[in-house]
Amino acid sequence: MNTEAANTDIAQLSYEQAREELVAVVAQLEAGAATLEQSLALWERGEALAARCEAWLQGATARLDAARGPEEQ
Repeated sequence: MNTEAANTDIAQLSYEQAREELVAVVAQLEAGAATLEQSLALWERGEALAARCEAWLQGATARLDAARGPEEQ
């Protein structure tokens, strides 16, 4: 399966949903029970989830900066 296609749903996740799933992915990787192929897929999904969380945080920071105005930045 194409990893990018498997991770397209991530763009629709809220910050909380992405963070929660990222925690679950990390736990699965740390458990070490997955095959190499499964581990690679989990790693790639984790990277995509982390990027989604980062995008949410950057967006929140931009909104806060805009609300504070230029004199407070």
